[in-house]
Amino acid sequence: MIKETGSISVNTSDIFPIIKKWLYSDKDIFLRELVANGNDAITKMKRLVSLGEASIAPDENYYIRVILNKPEKTIKVVDNGIGMTAEEVKKYINQIAFSGAKEFLEKYKDSDEGSQIIGHFGLGFYSAFMVSDTVEIDTLSYQEGAEAVKWISDGGAGYEMTASDHNSRGTVVTLHIADDSNEFLDKYRLRSILEKYCSFMPVEIYLEDAEEERKKAEEAKKKKSKDKKEEETDDKDGGKPEPVNDTHPLWLKKPSECTEEEYKEFYRKVFMDFQDPLFWIHLNVDYPFNLKGILYFPKLRNEFENMEGQIKLYNNQVFVADNIKEVIPEFLLLLKGVIDCPDLPLNVSRSFLQNDGQVRKISEHITKKVADKLNSLFKTERENYEKYWEDINPFIKFGCMRDDKFYDRVKDILIYKSTKGDFTLLKDYLKNNEDKHKNQVFYISDEKQQAQYIQMFKDNDLEALYLDSIIDTHFISFLETKESGVRFSSVDSDISEALKEKSDTKKDNKTSKKALETLFSQVLDRKDLKIKVESLRAADIPAVIVLSEHSRRMQEMMRRFGNLGMENFPAEQTLVLNQRNELISRLAELKDREDRKEDVEMICRHIYDLAMLNHRPMEPEEMKQFVQRNNDLLIRLAKLDS
Repeated sequence: MIKETGSISVNTSDIFPIIKKWLYSDKDIFLRELVANGNDAITKMKRLVSLGEASIAPDENYYIRVILNKPEKTIKVVDNGIGMTAEEVKKYINQIAFSGAKEFLEKYKDSDEGSQIIGHFGLGFYSAFMVSDTVEIDTLSYQEGAEAVKWISDGGAGYEMTASDHNSRGTVVTLHIADDSNEFLDKYRLRSILEKYCSFMPVEIYLEDAEEERKKAEEAKKKKSKDKKEEETDDKDGGKPEPVNDTHPLWLKKPSECTEEEYKEFYRKVFMDFQDPLFWIHLNVDYPFNLKGILYFPKLRNEFENMEGQIKLYNNQVFVADNIKEVIPEFLLLLKGVIDCPDLPLNVSRSFLQNDGQVRKISEHITKKVADKLNSLFKTERENYEKYWEDINPFIKFGCMRDDKFYDRVKDILIYKSTKGDFTLLKDYLKNNEDKHKNQVFYISDEKQQAQYIQMFKDNDLEALYLDSIIDTHFISFLETKESGVRFSSVDSDISEALKEKSDTKKDNKTSKKALETLFSQVLDRKDLKIKVESLRAADIPAVIVLSEHSRRMQEMMRRFGNLGMENFPAEQTLVLNQRNELISRLAELKDREDRKEDVEMICRHIYDLAMLNHRPMEPEEMKQFVQRNNDLLIRLAKLDS
């Protein structure tokens, strides 16, 4: 008969307090570790059976049961795996398991967040003491004639090992929950932990509430709805509850075996997003490393939503963590997906991962597969590719700026929406407009505010590209470094030569131009505003405001930093007067008439306001003056015939 007391072979005076407190915010990993141990025990049993070294009943199913007993303040984790003998308990629990936990904690307890282990793997069985006052193990080995063993420890240096009345193969770990961990004595809390870490473990996991089962049994007994045999059978298999996990997740299947609806259903289930993804990439690699997974391109409902996605990292179907940028390239974290990589080293720090050659290869492979998918869509499904572009372009552009290799792979499939009404490649845009503005790209950053400028481009058969998302401000600068000699200009930052009327010496009077510039300078009295006279093809436009490209980009940069220092940054604005416009021409004639001086000044200010309205929203005081000036002009107009 087994009976033994003793001390764990490693000094525990410091280690148990660390186990209980060091990972306080992540105490829920204790359940993952214990369930993972049960999964390992079952995996070993399956292996022995496959080798013919052990046998099981034909109708026996493997399982892991998590049993909550709130009145008794216990949680049991039960498996029907390989089990342990007394000698194996002493070896694996007293020596190996404890030493592993000690080594892990000693290594990482003083580390900062950036160097801590990913997913906090490594604590194993002794993570149970993070939430428990006392931990018990009851186990029976698969070996013929083996005796059941009970092991008990209260987290001190000692343990007690005796015979157990456990009569079925496998192990039961019983946690007597500490007062500071009562949060785990809640069925829904336990379910959320299992769903977080164990949703796709390969062994069925059942969550049971002993108190609920007791009440059900009492009710059933009173109603005599079940006979004793049925009750015993139900009790044995946990009342036939539904498992909390899916043992065969979609990513383990071959892509050819998966239907479109299965991909969408998996997406909805895992990410609780009930809007279908645009498309997906199924990763299935066996060499030179083992990698499986599915990456989804989500549909963005607006520009600011989903700019950070969710990539779930698994190791042999056990959840590790979300968005591990040391493994998954940062720009890919805009996507949603699952990646299962058994070859990923877990018992290392994040800083180690950053410098690990194997991890780098995994990261590069994922990036390559994403680029390959995008290229395939562009070549074989161009119409869909263009339809997806509004949603996927922030991700692609961010990826280009973050990863030169990714840029090299996708640079020839970067498309741009054009004022011509279709999508174009940059090289095609430059070629088509070479005679009009060589190596210069005109772009639209605000379709509503720049409507007048856009119309001018269309009326004069000029082409501009829509680059109006937040990321485009930075992407434009990035492209200028990659595309040698190419310059980007906003449609309202420059007057293209193609928008100007060819010079006519009779109409293009330099003296008249100078007089108009002087007139507006005196009336507006704005030192920060340049005045320029041009002959524009669009004769119906009296004036436009242009803001230098340098000023525009500086403003965008300052806006990123909350406009700090913007008040001291001079904006290089120019009021361009259209000499071909009838109103401007009339002003040139009236400017020297003393009886019309007040009218001329009012019209000059009004022309400026109209130009500014097409450039940016007015400030409250500006709008107030503009409205008042409108009223005054209408009154003057009404008095003309009186």
